[in-house]
Amino acid sequence: MDISVGRHSLAHVMAQAVMEMFPGAKLGIGPCIDDGFYYDFDLPEPLTNEHFPEIEERMAKILKTQAPLIREEYADKEAALKAFAGQTYKEELIRELPEDEPIVAYHTSTGFTDLCRGPHVENTRELLSWAYKIHSVAGAYWRGSEKNPMLSRLYVYAFPKRDELKAHIAQVEEARKRDHNKLGRSLGYFTTSEMIGQGLPILMPNGAKVIQILQRFVEDEEERRGYQLTRTPSMAKNDLYRVSGHWDHYRDGMFILGHEEDPAVFALRPMTCPFQFQVYLSKLRSYRELPLRYNETATLFRNEGSGEMHGLIRVRQFTLSEGHIACLPEQLEDEFRGCVDLAMFMLNAVGLVDDVSFRFSKWDESNREKYIGDAAQWESVQARMKAILDHLQVDYVEADGEAAFYGPKLDLQIRNVFGKEDTLITIQIDFQLAGRFGMEYVASDGSKQYPYIIHRSSIGCYERTLALLIEKYAGAFPFWLAPVQVGVVPVRQHHNDCACEVISALKKAGLRCEALLEDEGMGGKVNKFRQDKVPYTLIIGDREAEAGTVSVKIRGGKQAQDVPLEAFVKACVALNEGLALELAETF
Repeated sequence: MDISVGRHSLAHVMAQAVMEMFPGAKLGIGPCIDDGFYYDFDLPEPLTNEHFPEIEERMAKILKTQAPLIREEYADKEAALKAFAGQTYKEELIRELPEDEPIVAYHTSTGFTDLCRGPHVENTRELLSWAYKIHSVAGAYWRGSEKNPMLSRLYVYAFPKRDELKAHIAQVEEARKRDHNKLGRSLGYFTTSEMIGQGLPILMPNGAKVIQILQRFVEDEEERRGYQLTRTPSMAKNDLYRVSGHWDHYRDGMFILGHEEDPAVFALRPMTCPFQFQVYLSKLRSYRELPLRYNETATLFRNEGSGEMHGLIRVRQFTLSEGHIACLPEQLEDEFRGCVDLAMFMLNAVGLVDDVSFRFSKWDESNREKYIGDAAQWESVQARMKAILDHLQVDYVEADGEAAFYGPKLDLQIRNVFGKEDTLITIQIDFQLAGRFGMEYVASDGSKQYPYIIHRSSIGCYERTLALLIEKYAGAFPFWLAPVQVGVVPVRQHHNDCACEVISALKKAGLRCEALLEDEGMGGKVNKFRQDKVPYTLIIGDREAEAGTVSVKIRGGKQAQDVPLEAFVKACVALNEGLALELAETF
């Protein structure tokens, strides 16, 4: 049996159980998801966790009836609407079905009927050995629109075997422990405030430090690769966005300052490209100057829906390692290759390289109003991008309808601990905006031409990257990224002077360190650094102070005694310089 068939059939079994508990319920939809299914209900009373056991018991009883699931096809919409009279959401779905599409329902001998095209198991006895667990209920707008009623969405894990369910629940529990939205707050990486607003996180010292480390690393590496740093405004008149096309194609995602009908309305920038284009336009360019590579650490603003935001992964204000390259047609492949190489270098450095997948995002020919440019241009550029990706031997999947409105792109996709996929890094080929902005260059034959533009990020959104790193390492960052790399604990108050000397030596070597000099038990101090997941904790007692050594507690439980301070510092400097992802255990 296909697992989706089993899950889909169980969804109807649960719908029947809920209808038995709440006779006035109205049914929404109940699709399969990666680990089971969900079903939306409009209920006469709120659904809570306390209802879960009874729903599961009713499901078990329904399965034991070993009832067949019988397919029925209605002659027309009128017949289907009569069968589902009073089921508001099913009536809406029926009315919207294409005239030539069969209207199918499944019903059981126990009297339950649900609108669905299937397929399903033939008899509920096939599901008797399945394991399932209702794990949560959430609010969900009907069909995802805030204009529609809020329904109760029941989420269910469902697997063919009990040990599969058990293993999945254990995996989910581990994911919850790593969830950056919880762990990141408890470790002091970020917080939020209702007075500030949803999707506007506040980076606390630990989070701000990690992003500072990443930003400096990224900007230094980009400079080594020939990028020129820019700093552009955070807002502009809508004239700029009208030329770029964002006003027509992205306005709903922008924060507009004032009224749209005002003659000079401003908007916060959701991207940097039209701003950096003004740098290019500051003078007439020659083909000899190309490629021109501009980079910027840009604060951007996007009006995400309230239901879309999550911790640091999807926010309304974020910081992006953004850049744009203007190049000649014959330079396009080499420049694109350089962008991919830079992204992979960054992912290797932070340890995320094995967690990403590649998506070639193309336009949707059936939805042309979503894009600028004509079909011939799109097909030509997409064919060229495909050739480049194939030549670079990028292992990608194709996705229609995911392109930017001005060109195709390579998306580096990554999943958070709960399996939700987001884009981490994009590299886009733009064949249109240079012409819109008049970004000419003088070619070798004296004619004026438009360059290709590559829009790219090197490490993506810093906030999202921080969230993913918290989850990847469960808060135990690699040494070079840890906000506090070394903790220093004097055993007694008279060891404080020695501890301060150790701190001075560590800081002189460029290491991030902290000493706990308070008059309290050593155990509590050590435990504080352990809870904060600091890589190394140095203990300074009589023996260490006399010999000029340190005792090292290594994150994870190992220890090293009587380590010369100079040797420890040297090892730490090597970890920083080597961007090491593992801790040294010998010194």
